[in-house]
Amino acid sequence: MKKSIKHYSLIANLFEYPGEDFAERVEEVQETLDVHYPEAGRLLSPFTDYMSRADLVKQQELFIRSFDVQAVTTLDLGYVMFGDDYKRGEMLVNLNREHREVQNECGVELSDHLPNVLRLLPKMKDHFIVEELVKKIIAPSMRKMIRGFEPDQIDLKDKFYKKKHKTVIDRPDEHYTIYQKTLEVLLWVLKHDFDFEESVEKEETSDFLKNIVTEVKLEGT
Repeated sequence: MKKSIKHYSLIANLFEYPGEDFAERVEEVQETLDVHYPEAGRLLSPFTDYMSRADLVKQQELFIRSFDVQAVTTLDLGYVMFGDDYKRGEMLVNLNREHREVQNECGVELSDHLPNVLRLLPKMKDHFIVEELVKKIIAPSMRKMIRGFEPDQIDLKDKFYKKKHKTVIDRPDEHYTIYQKTLEVLLWVLKHDFDFEESVEKEETSDFLKNIVTEVKLEGT
């Protein structure tokens, strides 16, 4: 991996909690992709169009419903991959070391939080570790997270949330899954930059959802 990968710091902005300038940040990503990765730019376009029209409250509500309260998925890659297994702890320890070595600030989030990991990539010196991180953690997580936005997966989560919280928060039906586009864009760019084959595995369900399904089954639903 010899080409510049600084654009991952820019792409990380897609997965930050929206602030006043979120639409402008998204547009900056769009413009970069349109020039350097036109196919990824076309994938992102519906997301960019929506965010350019949505007010801040709608932007924030959509983010929260996608990644936080009664979430579709989580942005913490270790939890996507391993759930509460000890392997996530090992991953966090290793990532913490990598962040410290290049002084990559993680803010209030953990070291496996997607924006933190994306901003880490261009700063890392060991290209072998970069490739391993992309191919063994980030790309598989993207596939699982993308799968999480499919209707059958959302139905399972809603069933759990209704059982657990007695209600499911209303969602904007038309754009509820639009963050799936951002994940598809990231996976496309990763495949282009790091030249790996698409997974042939049939099962791409994340541990985030597996834990929910297990709890539903245990409760006899």
